[in-house]
Order: sequence, then structure tokens, then C-alpha cells
Amino acid sequence: MNDPLAQLKDIHLPPTVSWWPPAPGWWLLALLVLGAAVWLVRYLRRHAARPHLGREVEAELNKIETAWREHRDDARLAAELSALLRRMAISLYPQADVAGMTGETWLQWLDAHYGEDIFEKGEGRALLENAYRPDASLDDPEALIALVRRWVEKAVREANHA
Repeated sequence: MNDPLAQLKDIHLPPTVSWWPPAPGWWLLALLVLGAAVWLVRYLRRHAARPHLGREVEAELNKIETAWREHRDDARLAAELSALLRRMAISLYPQADVAGMTGETWLQWLDAHYGEDIFEKGEGRALLENAYRPDASLDDPEALIALVRRWVEKAVREANHA
């Protein structure tokens, strides 16, 4: 008679699982990794340049101080310190907020970012009064250099913590 085993059919395996398209979990993981990479690049761009900025500004400030010790030109010192502060402020803060400031507004802005009224009512006022006067005479040029140095250090420190 009929052999029942002969009527059996061969085993049919399911098709192999394709690697494409990936499961939804892999899509989610890819989005998370991509988002983390974008965040890391933006973070490094924003924070990696700032320590270099501090060193560069410090080196520029040292050059200005050395040049002043050689020529003792107070007007040139005030103009160079003012320009250095402005360049640094533009590199750390939105250019639209800083670039157009002059006079009292500029000194008030420097004070607001320093935390004291040392520019508007103190030794920093010399930046406004003597920067473009050919007969400029600073009362205490070394104190002005020290003030600018402290402002730079504080601005870089705050920028690194932002």
C-alpha cells in the first residue's frame, strides 16, 4: 500500500531575514547617534576655540604692554586697548550687539560684562577720553592695562562656562 512516509514533503525553510530595511529600533538608534554627533560638533566648535582666544588675546595684550613700555605713547595705548576689547567682544558676543557701540554706551556695556562701574566711572574711562587725543596723558597706564587684563580673563572664563 501507500507508504505514509513517502507522502511527506521536504522541509521548507523560511526566507532569510534581510538586513535592509532595518528594524525601527535601529532607525531610532541611528537618529540618536546622528543627533549626538551634531551636538558634539557644535559644542566643540563653540568651546574649543575659546581657550585659544584667551591665549591669543593675552599675547596681544602683552605685545601692547611691551610696545607701550618702549614708546610711552598713552594715546596709542588707549586706542590699542580699546580696539583689543572691541575685537574680543565681537568674537564672544553677537556682533550686532557690540559692533555699533561707542562712547558712554560702550563703557556701560563693558561695565555690565565686568560687574563693576570701573569703565564708566573709574580708570577704564581713559579708553574713551584718551584713545583719539594726540596729547593724551593717562593717570595710571599700568592700572588701565591691568583692568583690561582682568576684563579679558573674566570674559574668557565666562565664555568657557557658557
